[in-house]
Amino acid sequence: MTRTVSRASHVLQTIRRILLTLIGVQLATAIGLTLVDSYRRRGKKPGPFPRSAPASVEIGDTAVTTYTFGQDLYDDMLAAIEGAQHQILFETYIWKGDETGQRFKSALIDAARRGVDVYVIYDTFANLVVAPAFKHFPPELRVLRYPVWSAGLRFWDLGRYGRDHRKILVVDEAVGFVGGYNIGTPYATEWRDTHVRIVGPDVWDLKRAFADFWNLHRRRRFGSSGQPLLLEAASQWDPRVRVHRNVPRLWMFPIRAMYLEAINRATRNVWLTQAYFLPDQDFVDALKEAARRGVDVRLLIPLKSNHIVADWISRGYFTQLLDAGVRILRFKDAMVHAKTATIDGSWSTVGTANVDRLSLQGNYEINVEIIDPAMARVMEEIFAVDESHCLELTTAEWEARDLHRKFTETFLQPLRPLL
Repeated sequence: MTRTVSRASHVLQTIRRILLTLIGVQLATAIGLTLVDSYRRRGKKPGPFPRSAPASVEIGDTAVTTYTFGQDLYDDMLAAIEGAQHQILFETYIWKGDETGQRFKSALIDAARRGVDVYVIYDTFANLVVAPAFKHFPPELRVLRYPVWSAGLRFWDLGRYGRDHRKILVVDEAVGFVGGYNIGTPYATEWRDTHVRIVGPDVWDLKRAFADFWNLHRRRRFGSSGQPLLLEAASQWDPRVRVHRNVPRLWMFPIRAMYLEAINRATRNVWLTQAYFLPDQDFVDALKEAARRGVDVRLLIPLKSNHIVADWISRGYFTQLLDAGVRILRFKDAMVHAKTATIDGSWSTVGTANVDRLSLQGNYEINVEIIDPAMARVMEEIFAVDESHCLELTTAEWEARDLHRKFTETFLQPLRPLL
């Protein structure tokens, strides 16, 4: 009996070692791919890509302007900051300490010194490589640095591990901006992303999103002296423009459900643009089922993103999607970082959430859902411009890929839950 137990224990230890070794090799492979890709990219500039001019639509008392070129967006964001009279709420994931980053920092400081209440939130982990001097702010600014480690001693609480991946600017409750653009010079001209400006009563929901995050985390940053950010206006419900927020601390993840509901209702077209496409199987199945019932399903992704491991893992879904009739369009020459979709000429979303586990079930994210034909037309026109700069992946090309690519895709597949 003792010998049997010993053998079973030895077998379990052997299995454990094999699994740990396999995981270690997978992680080492992912790190190696990342390092090699970073080396290859050194000194290389993205190529030019077509872009759409800012386009505005009226939705009730609200005006929504869509941006697809960073410089256009930054000019209008800075103009809003420079014209602020009462309050600025600024939140970002990445804030580079370069020329563009300094312009935003200087504009915020200038606003605070002329009497505007300026609140700033940024994610510390995303800005570890930014020079410490840039992250020093004068006392006139109220700055909440979302910590690298937010769980404290509650390491078992998974709701405290999410990063703050949101990008929000609200000025004087009159104008708000939200979307995929981080702050930095490369994003101004070299990346293809999407952001929206909202002018009108629907700005209030962006302010509420910022205030709720600030109030949820302020005590950790400021202690008992941290004052809550009070809301001074009543929310106006507009069924055509809705803001959805993922809040991991409260286990709220509505953005995934928003996407699935819209895809499941689609009858004509589902056009998605995603920087990193790493969905769960239920999301993949929703796209496949839509395509099989005759819906025109198109997925626009980077030909090569800035995260090569995400690219390899994403490809593991391609066989299923192509077999179901989903068209896969790969944006060339530059990084497409947008997180958008438009469906059936009436439904659209623009936001910060990627279709991956980290965004849909982990990070703080925010997306605007807009149900309006004019907005959908704008999004369809933008998609058509982007599609003109894409290489479509055909079934024949995909099946003809070489053996080492197939092996790498399969080998890295277990890392999907980490991304």
